[in-house]
Amino acid sequence: MKQATLFWLFISFFCVLFSSLQAKDNYSCNECHEKIYEEYQSSYHSHGYFNDTLHRKIADKVSVKKYECATCHMPMADNLKALLSGKARPDKNNVTQTDAISCYFCHTIAYVKKAHKFNINTKARQAEHYKPTLYGRLNHPDESDKHSSASNPVYAKKVCMGCHSHKLNDNNVTIFRAMKENQNSLGCIKCHMPETEGGAEKMDKRARGHHASHKFLGIHDKAFRKTGVDINISVKHRKLTVVLANKMGHPLIIQPARAKFLKIEVLRDGKCIWKNYRKSPKEDAQGYFAYSFKKNGKKIVIPATATQGSVHNLDSKEKQTLIYDMPPLKKGDRIVVSLYVRLAKSDCARVIDLKNRLLVEPQLMKQEILKL
Repeated sequence: MKQATLFWLFISFFCVLFSSLQAKDNYSCNECHEKIYEEYQSSYHSHGYFNDTLHRKIADKVSVKKYECATCHMPMADNLKALLSGKARPDKNNVTQTDAISCYFCHTIAYVKKAHKFNINTKARQAEHYKPTLYGRLNHPDESDKHSSASNPVYAKKVCMGCHSHKLNDNNVTIFRAMKENQNSLGCIKCHMPETEGGAEKMDKRARGHHASHKFLGIHDKAFRKTGVDINISVKHRKLTVVLANKMGHPLIIQPARAKFLKIEVLRDGKCIWKNYRKSPKEDAQGYFAYSFKKNGKKIVIPATATQGSVHNLDSKEKQTLIYDMPPLKKGDRIVVSLYVRLAKSDCARVIDLKNRLLVEPQLMKQEILKL
C-alpha cells in the first residue's frame, strides 16, 4: 500500500513538472541562456503595458475596457481572449502578462497567417504534460532537459511578419505598416539581431562561438539610429539641395505616435541667420515625416477610430530630394542639416498627457554640416 502511494506521488510530481514546462516564463530561460536573457532584458520586446509608459497611455486612451493591443504586446497572457473582449484588464501580478513579448512566445510560432487587418501568429501545438518544443534557425541545436529544440524555416522567412507587417483599424485605415509581403525575416535579423560573440547556450557544447543578438536594436539606441538614413547636402545658386536616402528595409515612419523631421540652420559667426521653420517643424511640410488621421473629416491624433489616414514617408531604400531657397550666403557660413525623431510627437503627447522628456523631446538621428 505504501509503495503504491509513493508510486502515484511520483507520477503526480512528474505530471505537474512537465505541465509547468508547457509555458516557460522569461526568467526560466536565464538558467541556460544567460547572455541572451541579459540582452533581451534591455530590448523593447521586454517592454509592454506595465513598463512602457507611451504604449500604456495610448492603449488606455483607446479603451479602458478592452486591451486590444494584447495580441502583439501581451501574446502569452493566459486570459488573452478576455483581455481582447473587455472581460479582463491587465494584471501586474500575472507573469503571463508581465513577460510582454516573451521568449516562449517568439520561439513557439509555427507559421504566420496572412490576414487583411493584421497577420496572425499561429502557435505550435504542444503535447500536454511533455516538455515543449522551441523553434529557431539553429541546425542541430543542443539537447535540453527543459525543452526540445527544432529548426523551423519560418524563422528565416515570415516570423517577424506576425506583428511587424501591418495593422488596419476597423475602418480599414492603415495605422501601422513596416513590412511588405515579399520581405522575409532575414532582412530584419541582419539589422536588428546581428551576430555577436558567445554561444546561444551558457554551456556552448558545439563551440559555435556566436549567436544572434537579442537586444533587438532600434530607434531607442543612439548609435543604431544613426545607421538608417544618409544625408547629402549641396548649395548652388542659393538653392540648398538635401538628399535623404533611407537605407532601412522598412519605411522611415512606421509608428503613428512618432515623427521624424529635418532641422536646417544657416549659421554665421555662431548666430542662426536662417532656419527651415520658426516654431514647429511641421511648418516645413517636405521635411516633416509623420502619419495624420481624420475621423469624419475632423483631425484626430489616436488612430483607433480614424476614417481617413495618410502618411508623409520615405519608403524602404527610397531617396528623396528636398530643395530650399537660401538667403545670400557668405564664405565661412555653415549649413547644419539635422534629422531628429520624436518618439511621441507633440500633439500625441498632449492628448495622452505625456511628460516623459525622453519620449517628448527631439532626439538626434543624424547630422551633416556644410561649410562654405
